[in-house]
Amino acid sequence: MSGSTQPLVQFMLSDIDGTLLRPDHSLSQANIDAIGQLREAGIHFSIASSRPPRAMRQQIEALGIDLPTVAFNGANIINPDGSLLKVHRIDPAAARTSLALFAEHPVAAWVFADDQWLLLDPDGDYVDHERNTLGYDFKHVDSFEPYLERVDKIVAASKDFELLKRLEVQLNPLIVEHARAARSQSYYLDVTALDANKGTALITLAEALGVPLAHTAAIGDAGNDVAMFLKAGLSIAMGQAETGVKTQANYITGSNAEDGLAMAIEQYILPR
Repeated sequence: MSGSTQPLVQFMLSDIDGTLLRPDHSLSQANIDAIGQLREAGIHFSIASSRPPRAMRQQIEALGIDLPTVAFNGANIINPDGSLLKVHRIDPAAARTSLALFAEHPVAAWVFADDQWLLLDPDGDYVDHERNTLGYDFKHVDSFEPYLERVDKIVAASKDFELLKRLEVQLNPLIVEHARAARSQSYYLDVTALDANKGTALITLAEALGVPLAHTAAIGDAGNDVAMFLKAGLSIAMGQAETGVKTQANYITGSNAEDGLAMAIEQYILPR
């Protein structure tokens, strides 16, 4: 998309990993200060992530966010008091289809249900990385079957990024009526319910705040952020995002290593 007349932004929704946080998962002072400037200008700010709710609390507290937040790509929308504003869980048949496909390939499959991170193989790809990101440990299970009626998210993790791209293309037609697969990182392919996407979440939060979509902004770096780009009045891609993500945004800012979020707030969001 090309940039057009810039709307007055009243609400900004930001991705976490690759956007709000630096590559080492730290929250920079520049981003903290920029978000503080939004608040001073009367602009609402919240976060949307593929993370579970538990793994977002540190950022919510550090930034003093007092609005609903979005977890599991939109499968959970959480009120400030921790209660659930909205839940979209994966249809059990779509969950089984996804897991069956993943079982045929060299990927690590994870299931998030009951506020737990469930896996079959503790030695699979990116387990240590995810443990560090989430800040809590997995639960080792022999089967996912007992949990399939209440799954928030399924993840295929792999060091073979091209394989995940192929699995995304292969899986979506198989689950098209009930769920959607999208990469949240080059190494993670996420499966969530059809209505569990950041675009639907942006609409829900904007309605709750009484903000027209034309006066919303979204910023992110990955394929799962495109859904909110398509609904927001103003969309911004991070500098390190894939080309396919950048082409869906109105503007491109610096990378997360360069505090691109703070740059975007200064350049595109704050009133001049």
